Order: sequence, then structure tokens, then C-alpha cells
Amino acid sequence: MKILLVDDEPSIVKMVGKRLEIAGFQVVVAMDGEEALQKASSEKPDLIILDFMLPKKNGYEVCSLLKKDQRYQKIPVLLFTAKAAEEGEKIGAGCGADGYIRKPFQAQEFLDTIHGLIGKSKGSV
Repeated sequence: MKILLVDDEPSIVKMVGKRLEIAGFQVVVAMDGEEALQKASSEKPDLIILDFMLPKKNGYEVCSLLKKDQRYQKIPVLLFTAKAAEEGEKIGAGCGADGYIRKPFQAQEFLDTIHGLIGKSKGSV
């Protein structure tokens, strides 16, 4: 399983990427919104973890573009943000995100959310 991890903070990328690799995922990293769109196309991930606050294109824009494109509609997008829970959930719903997790997060909750989204997407194909 391949995950595209999109965040512009190297410390977050390192920590989350390592956690995902330990859990058995292949991790591809993008550091801004434009790179995220390029890597979604070239890498064909099974899931995208997308920070909301990104340079070039923010997470809302990236998620909206992905969900409007038939090639990417079935790839689950997990919005990853430090925004307040209610605000983040509204933003996620507005752009079509499949899930939402707030920073900081509990590692097991994070992995459970990822497994749930991947399982749901594989069941609907």
C-alpha cells in the first residue's frame, strides 16, 4: 500500500513517514500543493494524507481538484490539520475529504483511521 504524505514541515514528514513505514506502508512525500498533484498522478497512491496549510496550493484546493477528477475520486484523502475540530471537519467536508485528523494525534487512532479509509475504498472498487 502506497501513501502520499503531503506536509511542508520536515519534522512532521519525518515523524509521520517513519510511523507509516513501521506500519508497513510505502511512503511518498510532497512538500507543497503543486507537488502533491504531480505525485498523485505519477505515483498513484492508495491514500493521500494532506495537510491543510501548504505553500503554492492549500490542502482545500488540492483535495477539491483531486475529488473533481475521475482519475483520483476513489483515492481516499485524509485531511491533516491543526485547526479546531469543528472548523477542520467543515473544511474537509467542503472539499470532499474522506476523513479528518487533528494534529497532534494519537498514533493508534491515526493508523486506525488510515486502515479504515483504505478498507472502505478497496471495498467500493
